[in-house]
Amino acid sequence: MAREFEGKTIYITGAAKGQGRAVALALAEEGANIIAFDLGEKIPYPAYNRSSNEDLEKLKEDVESRGAKIVIYAGDVRRTEDVREAVDRGIKEFGSIDILFSNAGIAAYGNSWELTEEQWDTFMEVNLKGGWLTSKYVIPHMIEKKKGVIIYNSSVAGLRGFNRMSHYSASKHGLVGLTKSQAIELAPYNIRVISLHPTGVNTPMNDGLAEMEGSTPIEIAERSAGNLLRTPWLETEDIVEAVKYIASDRARFMTGSQFVLDAGLLTG
Repeated sequence: MAREFEGKTIYITGAAKGQGRAVALALAEEGANIIAFDLGEKIPYPAYNRSSNEDLEKLKEDVESRGAKIVIYAGDVRRTEDVREAVDRGIKEFGSIDILFSNAGIAAYGNSWELTEEQWDTFMEVNLKGGWLTSKYVIPHMIEKKKGVIIYNSSVAGLRGFNRMSHYSASKHGLVGLTKSQAIELAPYNIRVISLHPTGVNTPMNDGLAEMEGSTPIEIAERSAGNLLRTPWLETEDIVEAVKYIASDRARFMTGSQFVLDAGLLTG
């Protein structure tokens, strides 16, 4: 039986842990080639621990154990030279990029008037500019093939405000504008663009947020989520299923839209 993504290539930012790692492993099992991009070093803000080069190497090992091919790249989505080189390596290895899952992102709390300019800029650069910059170097290859799917991992915070998260929410709202505009630009080339809007997801980022707040991950989730359905958060498997659907031919007429996976949060 043919696997759903046999022979296709997916480029994933923020691939070493959490949602990105789960998507990489799931699509590898479905026959996809993987280009995995992540930051192999710490940045000053937010201060919680993030992925490492060792995490990327472990992902490579796990993808290859599933019989799939992978290119890994440790870099910063804010740096043009890193993004461009990672795309070039992926194209050299696999010949095309069929799906982009722009997933790299950061989160933190802070009142808007108490944030420093550097903190604000870091969120805009990682969460918003990083998505645009990655797409800038992927899109020409999709145009050449006259096909492709771009998925921006936004958040429910990209569709409403949240207390003490103005920098996060503003950056995630920006991805909606990018999605809608690129969908218009790229429709003539048969390239679809969708933003994904999950409520909180059970990933290592929750541990970092809890550490910064002097709390526990479950307390953070229950305080901030407000889900109508009785769950404090989604699991990475839920994100995997959403990405698989959006990227598949089953969603071939979906573009410019917001795929909401909110456990009812936006209705409350």
